[in-house]
This record gives sequence, structure tokens and C-alpha cells, in this order.
Amino acid sequence: MTTNTILLIILSLIVAAVLSYFQYYYKAKSKLTFNLLLAFLRFLGIFGLLLLLINPLITSKTTVTEKPILAVVVDNSSSVINLKADKTATELHSKLVSNNDLKEKYTIQSYQFDSDFLPFQQLDFKGKQTNLDAVAKDLKATNRNYSFPTVLISDGNQTSGNDYVYSFDISNKVFPVILGDTTKVLDLKINHLNVNKYAFLKNQFPVEVFLQYSGTKSITADFQISQGNSVLNKQRVSFSPTKNTAVINVLLTAHKTGTQLYKASLISNEKEINSYNNHKNFAVEVIDQKTNIAIISSINHPDIATLKRAIESNAQRKVTIFNPKQINQLTDYNVLILYQPTSEFKSIFDSNKHAGINTFIVTGTHTDFGFLNQQQSNLEFKMTAQKEDYLAGFNSQFNLFALDNIGFEIFPPLQNPYGKIKTNGNTSVLLSSKIRNMESGAPLLAFSENQGSRSVFLLGENSWKWRMESHIKEESFAKYDVFMDKIIQFLASNNAKKSLIVNHESFYNSGDAIEITAQYFNKNYEFDDKAHLSISLINSKTKKTKTYDLLKGNNAYKVNLDGLPAGTYNFTVKELNSKSSYSGRFEILDFDIEKQFVNPDLDKLKQLATLTQGKVYFPNQTDDLVQSLLADQSYKTIEKSNISRSPLIDWKWLLVLICSFFAAEWFIRKYNGLL
Repeated sequence: MTTNTILLIILSLIVAAVLSYFQYYYKAKSKLTFNLLLAFLRFLGIFGLLLLLINPLITSKTTVTEKPILAVVVDNSSSVINLKADKTATELHSKLVSNNDLKEKYTIQSYQFDSDFLPFQQLDFKGKQTNLDAVAKDLKATNRNYSFPTVLISDGNQTSGNDYVYSFDISNKVFPVILGDTTKVLDLKINHLNVNKYAFLKNQFPVEVFLQYSGTKSITADFQISQGNSVLNKQRVSFSPTKNTAVINVLLTAHKTGTQLYKASLISNEKEINSYNNHKNFAVEVIDQKTNIAIISSINHPDIATLKRAIESNAQRKVTIFNPKQINQLTDYNVLILYQPTSEFKSIFDSNKHAGINTFIVTGTHTDFGFLNQQQSNLEFKMTAQKEDYLAGFNSQFNLFALDNIGFEIFPPLQNPYGKIKTNGNTSVLLSSKIRNMESGAPLLAFSENQGSRSVFLLGENSWKWRMESHIKEESFAKYDVFMDKIIQFLASNNAKKSLIVNHESFYNSGDAIEITAQYFNKNYEFDDKAHLSISLINSKTKKTKTYDLLKGNNAYKVNLDGLPAGTYNFTVKELNSKSSYSGRFEILDFDIEKQFVNPDLDKLKQLATLTQGKVYFPNQTDDLVQSLLADQSYKTIEKSNISRSPLIDWKWLLVLICSFFAAEWFIRKYNGLL
């Protein structure tokens, strides 16, 4: 308390004493025997009230003993069972957390982990993934302000997450206890396989496979990729104790559309303890991207041949050139390229109003802009008879699809009549036009979407010079042709709006998170958060049906289907009020990543222990680990003094006492007829 506060308290004592004396002795008419009691009660009541008005801070000091933390973390993934170390892990954990000497020195925190890091509950060793990176990060977050040792009971084989060696805090010692037999046995393994999820029909797609060998002698093995009973690729691979890895690159051809299942195998005559990791199934979704494009023009121009060559650089595109009067059946084509349309194109525009085919319109000095204004409303043209050269400016904020700037700013100018061009509706500009490096405010290449139909406008002729300029710069037509292919892909995509949209993969690996999301839209194409969506799931082999509700999340409905066995599943998502539905299928591939290991990852765990200044132990060295933890002087019990200050007005009992003093005084006076 400050000096001023002490002086005020002394003054309060004097004031309370004076008032009590004045009331019961100086002013009292009779000197009763109980006046002393009444004066004392009055003194306590007044002094209590004055104390509340002064409201001094009351300081208290307490001493707290804080033990260091010891984190005991156990691997609960299924690889522990596969290495026949589940019983050992359970016994080790029990022995450590029940040790009285450790409990006396440390506050023991017990955890378990597989794909998630959790407080210890019960070990069942059914985890489908191992994420040691999550262990490191969550331990840091849980004990952010403390230095503590960690006992890590694990085989060290991680299947998800970042490299855990560098995730642990190097200021906190880690003592790995190795689960599993570290004796090296002969093992051939497909360690990793990279393949794109999608491929186009008739195209080749790459498969990259990483093979690994563990053993003490030189051997040879056959690597093959098969589909059903057909072997698509086979080659001989040699290994030795020094050459224990190999990378195989294979090109496969997509012959059929749909989900195509393949099997990679590594076969040898050697006897292995674990042959499960010699095989790996994978799948590729083959898409038929075949697109028929009609170029319609009433004039001859180099642009037309250039467009045909650029588009057909993709083998899935076929281009046919027509005069406006030659083409009859528009529905045979996926995209229409209308080159410099005039009134001769009227029948084409009229027919397309019913066909609804997406269009790519190229304008130039021969275009009838009055006619074009009548046939579409995405762009409004007010053009003059004067010709102008327009340079391109690239819009880096364009987001309809991903596209690199291939040097549009340095391409030769396109020629178009001079005038004003206004964009209407949902129109995005990829290239703006410049006149001698001055922005004109008009688009040069624009993309429009209107009621489910798409249109692209290239406002200028002589784009053949762009392709030539790109070849001069890159010594290849590839970049320009990819640019043109992106435009065709945008137009070839079906953008018809559906009320129920469902997103899912065509295949999953066992153990992967299987999540299907859906969106339901009302008639105004607004997300309906009051929809009731359900999914019916049928296993094509067992014919068993399961039904789940989709739960509403952030602008989507979701269902989690983790834990389904391998197999093919057909499903239907329904909106129960409108009866809208979507049907699809997916396949779960038989692949258990936790069965890929025959030994613990001793090298990785040793690296972790060295980096954190800990030490690796084996199960038969548990007593040594306990003694090391007990003898470690880096972690000591700390005594902390906590000083707390609280204002007197927070003492509720003081107010009760003051009321009691005044009440007692009143009752005594009342009883003796002094009121």
C-alpha cells in the first residue's frame, strides 16, 4: 500500500472512533452498560464504509511448484501391427506413464497419433495414415511456453505430412523408442508412383515409378504394368546393395474412355516377407475430347488457314472450312468460328438461335458491323470506314481460365475499322486494344457468357502474323497453338446451368479422405441453403445399399464416406423436395499404404534424435531411458511466486459484515427502546 493510502486508513480510524464516541458518550443522555457495545458496532460499520470508499489494493503472495513436462507419444497406426510391435508399444507406454519416479519429477502428458494427434485414449492400431509432422506441430502449440522432453514410441514410417525431422522444436529433446525389427531383410518395393488423374483418348500419358530394394546381394526383377490380363509394358531391372533404387518412366496409350484401372508390379524369384508392397494399383480417367469445329467465311484470308493449323495441332480437334451457303447441319459441330460475318451469315445466325452452339467471331475490314449488332448483344459496335492498327495489352487479372502471357504486347497489330466498342452483360476482356501504345478503351479479345451460351470475339484480322511472330521468338508454334486451344476448350465446354451440381473423383485410394460435395440452386440460380440432399450408395459387387444425408457447409453440402472397403460404387444424389437427381460412380482402389513397410525407419529417427540432442532407444532399453530422463538436469522443478493485487471493493464479505454491524446495532437499540 502507498503512504497516502495508509494515512487515509488512519484518518478513517480516527473519524470512525470520533463519530462513535460522539453518538454514544458525548451526546448520550444516559450512560448505559451496553453503550460500549453499540459504540463498537457503530465504529466497525463506519470504518468499513470508509475503507470501501478508500478502496485500497490488497496484495497477496503465493508460491507454486511447477514440474517439468514429459510428453509420451505413441504411434497408433496399423503399420505397428504389421511390424508385430503392437503389444510392445502398449507395454512401453504403460511402463513409462506409471513409473513413480518419473511422475515425481515430471508432469506426464500422454498422447497417441495416426493421421491425427490426440490425447491418449485407447490404442487399437487401426490408423490408416501416419502423420508425425502433425505430432511435432501440435506439441509445439500445446506447450508453447515450456521446454520439455518427448518420448516418441513409433516405427518412424510416415505416410502423410512434411518431413517430421525438421518439424520438431530443436530446443526440446526427442527420445525415439524404436518399434519393429531393424534387421534388414530382402524386400522389393514400389515406393511411389506418379500419374496424371486424367488423359485424353488416343493420347499417350506418362507414368513415373520409383522402385526401392533392401538386401545384401545383387538381384534382378521384372517390372510390368498390366491392365486386366494384358501386359502393357515390361522391363528388367537390376539392384544391388549399392544400387538400391531405380526410376522407371513409361508412356501408355489411352485406348478407351472412362476410368481405366492399371496394376504396376515388381516381380522376382526371391522370397520376401512382405510382397504386398510389390504391387500398386492406379487409375486414369480417359476423356474423349474430340471436338468438331466449323470455320465459316465468305472471303479468302491467311487467317483461316492459320486458325485451322493452330487448332488441329491438338489431335482431338477437327476443323472444316465452309462458305456460309455451303453448311447445312450446324448440330454436327461443337464450335462455330464466324470469320468476318456479313449479311450472308444471316441463315447461320438464325439456325444457331435454335442449335445454341458457342461461337468464335473474328472481325476485320470486311465485317458488316450493323448486321453484327443485330445478331448479338454482347458487344455494341459504332464503327467508321477508317482502318486502324490495334496493338494488344494483356490483362493479368483475367480469371476465366489459366493463360500465360506469350508476348502479346510485342505481336504485330491487328487491323479493324476505327470506332467505339462497348461491352455488355457478362463479358471479360483478355486483351485490350492500343493505338500506337495509347489505350483505346476497347477490347481486342473478349469472352462472353449469356444464359448458358459462350462467345469469343477477336476484333481484328491478320492474326496469322501473331503465330509467325511467336514462332520467331520461341522457334516453335507450340505456345501460340496452346493459346488458341484454350479458347476452343472454353467454347467446347458445356456450360448449361444445372440445378444440382455434384463434385467427386472417379477413383480414390483406400485410406484416402472420400468427400462428395454438392450444390443445389433454385430457379433464379441462387444457392439454396434449405435444400434436403441425400446420397444412395450401392456396392456393385455386394449390391448393398447405404443412404446418407449431405450436411450443409459453406455454400455446399458435403458427405464424408471414409472407411468404405475397396470396390466400385454407384451412387445417386437427390434433392428430396424438387426430386432433382445426379447419378455417378467412383472406384476405391485396394491400396493400404501402412502395409508398405518391412522395417522401422531407423535412420530417420536417429536423425531426429541427433538434431534435438536426444537419443534413440530400443524396447529392451526402457530402464536406461527412464534413468536418463531422471538424471537429466536440463529439466528441473521450478518454484514460482505469484503476487496478486485485488481492490478491497471486490471483497463481498466485507459488505456483508458492514451490513451485519449496522443491523446488530439497530436491533439492540430497538430492543432497549432507544428508537
